[in-house]
Amino acid sequence: MGLNENGIRSEITWLPKRAEFLPWSVAIPKPPSWANIVHTNTWIHSRFIPKHLPLVTTIHHAIHHLDVAQYKGFLRRLYHKHWIIPLEKETILRAKKVVAVSHFAAETAKRTIVDVPIGVIYNGIDTNIFKPKTRIKQCKKPFRILYLGSWKLLKGVNLLTPIIKELGKDFELYYTGSLSSSDKEIARLPNAHNIGYIKSEESIAETMNDCDALILPSRSEGFGLVAVEAMACGLPVVASNGSSLSEIIQQDKNGCLCEKDNISDFVKSIRRLAENRRLYQNICIESERVAKNKFSHHTMIKNYISECYFKI
Repeated sequence: MGLNENGIRSEITWLPKRAEFLPWSVAIPKPPSWANIVHTNTWIHSRFIPKHLPLVTTIHHAIHHLDVAQYKGFLRRLYHKHWIIPLEKETILRAKKVVAVSHFAAETAKRTIVDVPIGVIYNGIDTNIFKPKTRIKQCKKPFRILYLGSWKLLKGVNLLTPIIKELGKDFELYYTGSLSSSDKEIARLPNAHNIGYIKSEESIAETMNDCDALILPSRSEGFGLVAVEAMACGLPVVASNGSSLSEIIQQDKNGCLCEKDNISDFVKSIRRLAENRRLYQNICIESERVAKNKFSHHTMIKNYISECYFKI
């Protein structure tokens, strides 16, 4: 573990999934006698948080943002509003230090849960796994676009079919995620390929390195981990302009930002990457540099140690 390697003794206690919605059915774990700080996410029930230890808590999402509400079912909206938000509020108010994984997640929490000071420490990735195969990346023919994520409207998956149809035969889409009956049109496209579920980080990195760009038409992201992983592999990311994605990506520096839900804007950006070799290679190099410097495990751990553990 990174903390132990940096001289911070640490231990992880795992709780079963049911601890989220049936906390009383799970035994309360006993913290190690040497522990003097407890670090949790905000969804944990207060019964599992040792009362005698100062608490650091991290907000990992922006699921309560108004833009997300229309993509939730009725029961999920009730669950978040009447169970999760009260849990999070109690944890946040109990904490000595509250951190979010993006400014977007922090501002969403302030508006929808409770308005308290919230720091920002971006999530980190393993740049020993996520890295480019070659320093100077060459576009493939046809140009390969990767969508990596769950098959949900919130992720903008309904835009993928019209985007790849408009791009035409000189472009290919490789996508993951199980398809519902309403998504079968994409399966009939000759230049769209379902690569199934990818299990390991190593396999994800290998898949990214075999493609030319990542597409992320998501309508809301609390952080956008897949974008950072792709950047570390030297891939340009073509993403919706908004939520946390505009914190990660700078236009024509380490990717392209498109107007949300604007199919033509995505098509135009992808074509420009494929046709402008110098722009493409500059973005590839800058993407890797930004990921290594700003979004690595090392940077994340260093920030938690300096901004949280040594300040409470």
